[in-house]
Amino acid sequence: MKNRWLRLAAIIVAVIVVVLIALPFLINVNNFRPKIESEASSALGRQVTLGNLSLSILSGSVEANNIAITDDPAFSKSPFVTAQSLKIGVELMPLIFSKQMNVTEIILEQPQISLLRAANGTWNYSSLGGASAEKAKAPKAGEAPPNLSVGKLSVKNGKLIVGKANSSAKPQVYDKVDITVTNFAATSQFPFKLTADLPGGGNADISGKAGPINAADASKTPFEAAVKVNHMDIAASGFIDPATGIAGLADFDGTLTSGGSQAKAVGTFTGTKLKLSPKGTPAPKTVVIKHTVDVDLDKQLGTLAQGDIAIGKAEAHLTGTFHTQGETQIVNLKLNAPSMPVEELSAMLPSLGIVLPSGSQLKGGTLSATLDITGPVDKLVITGPVRLANTSLAGFNLGAKMGAMSAFAGKAVSKPDTSISNLSLNARVAPEGTQANNINLDVPAIGVITGAGRVSPTGALNFKMLANLSGGMVGGFSQVASVGGGKNGIPFAIQGTISDPKFVPDIGGVAGSLAKGALQGVAPGKVPNLGGLFGKKK
Repeated sequence: MKNRWLRLAAIIVAVIVVVLIALPFLINVNNFRPKIESEASSALGRQVTLGNLSLSILSGSVEANNIAITDDPAFSKSPFVTAQSLKIGVELMPLIFSKQMNVTEIILEQPQISLLRAANGTWNYSSLGGASAEKAKAPKAGEAPPNLSVGKLSVKNGKLIVGKANSSAKPQVYDKVDITVTNFAATSQFPFKLTADLPGGGNADISGKAGPINAADASKTPFEAAVKVNHMDIAASGFIDPATGIAGLADFDGTLTSGGSQAKAVGTFTGTKLKLSPKGTPAPKTVVIKHTVDVDLDKQLGTLAQGDIAIGKAEAHLTGTFHTQGETQIVNLKLNAPSMPVEELSAMLPSLGIVLPSGSQLKGGTLSATLDITGPVDKLVITGPVRLANTSLAGFNLGAKMGAMSAFAGKAVSKPDTSISNLSLNARVAPEGTQANNINLDVPAIGVITGAGRVSPTGALNFKMLANLSGGMVGGFSQVASVGGGKNGIPFAIQGTISDPKFVPDIGGVAGSLAKGALQGVAPGKVPNLGGLFGKKK
């Protein structure tokens, strides 16, 4: 009896195995292909095509190959999505007995997805859902698209290509894109998670909730997400115009929310090896920015409500607005930087393309600035007052540079460093060069130097200065002072380059000052005696 039951069980198992093997041949799932293509096309508002379909009873799935979804014709004639395979999990009993396909899971493997953005801010996926597709029944504005629902939707090992429509700019490529959506329904909120490798290195991890799908414009679907970005290559990311010269590595930890037309980003940006100018070099200091950004997606207008910048112990505050005009980002920002420690900032100067005289460095003191930053990001104009207080330019002897001028005939200050009690000026930094006006430099060992000038884009100096000397330089000035009263000072020029400045006496200006001083107090018809100026006896 026992053996008979064993034989019966073995026969039943064999029959089940045979049935499982035979079912894929008995059920021609390709008969469902037109229906699947039609319903998918109707749901997406795009033409969807599938290759051959095959059924796996053991996994309870239907697999399709050669998947393609067309793009919005206003953007591209190339496919919006292509993939080698698509697995669709189905309920077996309705499929076997009722020839009805109930989808439980969709897995898209190794897809390539192309996202294109037009100059007016519209994305090529905006029309997904049938809102503007002529071949689908488009719902009225504000109505929901077809109620497609899936228990789990996955994208595995995908490639995301993000670019600009009708542009020669190189698109950004995100590899190893994995997306998981659970309890997806077009008319309700659903959780999602996305991970990806970033262009140039680094990775992103985004998770949160999205939905319901906006029927009129899928790009305005509301969402809320936590965002973590690690070691993003700023130059390769595509978020910054390469013409700005801004580069380095960035980490981001924060939140991103959108109601469809209004979006907000709150978080902390940490930048390392930053380069902030086309001629800059990577900085050794880390820059941390705590920010709050509000964006009007319809107007492509953003407001930086909070931009707290920290470089070590140096702190500054950046606020203002930015907006997109065609392919250009235009900013109108204000930087308020009160009493920042100079030594924290000195390491950042090379990243800005700012160099000091060869072999010198700033030590001690504070830097204060209130700057307006305006214009296209690749042609910024920065204007405003700058003040440097109680610092020292170590390794640079300004007294020696000035004492070497024969017009001063003075005794050079022997200290190897230049102590500065105050340096104030009005700066204008633009692509055509840097202009410094109302310069007032107070060096206790030398005196007060005033003037204005320009630094060319190549670093060439052209400054006209006036020195009212004191301290170690006063002896050399005494002869001039005895004639001119010292009221006008000694004019000179600064030429050469920032790394190797040349101090050149303004002979014409000196002669004019001497003549003017000598003539003061001389009776009409009398000839002034200038002999003492040239070492001759009266």
